[in-house]
Amino acid sequence: MNILDNIKGKKAALLGAGVTNMPLAEFLAARGASLTVRDLKTEDELGERAVVLRNLGAELILGEDYLRPFNEDVIFRSPGFRPDLPSLCAAQAEGKILTSEMETFLSLHPCPTYAVTGSDGKSTTTTVISLMLRRALGDEKVFLGGNIGEPLLHRYPMMSEDSAVAVELSSFQLMTIDAPLEAAVITNITPNHLNWHTGMDEYIEAKKRILRQAKRAVLNYDNDITREIGLSLADTPVTWFSKNPLPYGVMKPTDRAVYLHNEDMYYLPSPHAEAVFLMKTMDIMLPGMHNAENYMAAAGAVIDTVSPEEIKAVASTFGGVRHRLEFVREKDGVRFYNGSIDSSPTRTAAALSALGDRPIVLICGGYDKNIPFEPLADAVLSRKNVHTIVLTGATLQKIESAVKSHPLYTERAAEGFRILLSPSFDDAVHCAADEAKSGDTVLLSPACASFDAFPNFEVRGDHFKELVNAL
Repeated sequence: MNILDNIKGKKAALLGAGVTNMPLAEFLAARGASLTVRDLKTEDELGERAVVLRNLGAELILGEDYLRPFNEDVIFRSPGFRPDLPSLCAAQAEGKILTSEMETFLSLHPCPTYAVTGSDGKSTTTTVISLMLRRALGDEKVFLGGNIGEPLLHRYPMMSEDSAVAVELSSFQLMTIDAPLEAAVITNITPNHLNWHTGMDEYIEAKKRILRQAKRAVLNYDNDITREIGLSLADTPVTWFSKNPLPYGVMKPTDRAVYLHNEDMYYLPSPHAEAVFLMKTMDIMLPGMHNAENYMAAAGAVIDTVSPEEIKAVASTFGGVRHRLEFVREKDGVRFYNGSIDSSPTRTAAALSALGDRPIVLICGGYDKNIPFEPLADAVLSRKNVHTIVLTGATLQKIESAVKSHPLYTERAAEGFRILLSPSFDDAVHCAADEAKSGDTVLLSPACASFDAFPNFEVRGDHFKELVNAL
């Protein structure tokens, strides 16, 4: 059922008055919906957004009682709200429709949609897919959005059958999504968001939902979980990507592969076909093996639409997503990089690997997602060029404990490795700058979400850049 066909005159509730819900509010109001916006914040805290919403005719239900029983016909869930909240379950039992901006958009299926999820690398992979599609189809025909920060439903009227969408989907969004997709990419799966999910099993199941109606799955052969998922798919063709040629006999007749061999990237159209050369890894402007993996995933998703020449052209010109190893400045011989998007230990490990052997002062810490920090400790201590780690935020003590408990800690400490504690984010940045010498790199790669001190990783990264530029 197309909810939009019957929205006029219906009561629609929006859970959350965040920035990304504002276009949705305007979109629904323009179609004659009677809007209610529910948010824990007060009207003063919402500020200008409250004024805009009231001007749209929306009723505001704010404060502690904002989830009181629903009398609306349709409820649009923001990703941060679990769909099994008692108030939402009660509303559905009464016949109310629970959906989301993204779920509604994907159900409309206006054009081929290329969707990406995963624990790491999904923002870069989604962006690269959009850039490849733009090379092939033209800028005006390609739309980028989803968890990457841009809602898509209000842009639906601009789309046609020959458009294309690249969308990043979080596990939060995928909890209730079951939509037809041209290609569905899972970059990798490692422990993440375990403060929100009931456990790793639920997190994995949420990620797997992206494959339900996908014409093709694009999966990481080198990740244990995604490899197991792919090998269990009987009917869905898989495009594997890997840092090595795939073992003989792994691929089904309908499977494909994008892989590396001797630092060259190849595309294998079928198990027994001749491989097609795509590019050398040195052609990729973004540093690090993790970015080569991102490009293999993106190429595997769009290879039917985008030529090898167009794929290579993007790789050699794209400078990266903001807040992902973003160069900020060099001062007194010290380079500063903003990796605020690195919200898990595996992302931080990839960032450290991408920076090579240059001496590093690392800033870590933030909101506690209840994920283990032993992999972070291993990544930091196994790289001898990380000589100082400055810990900050709510996870400060957890990370310190994981690092000091690591088998390599005593040896590295004797060599001069230091742990510095700085609960304040601003103080942590200044501390890292003070510790760095000419030739060093100061890297913000928190391995944690931002919510203990900032609304999101973008605000954290922008604040880091402001502090660095003011040094």
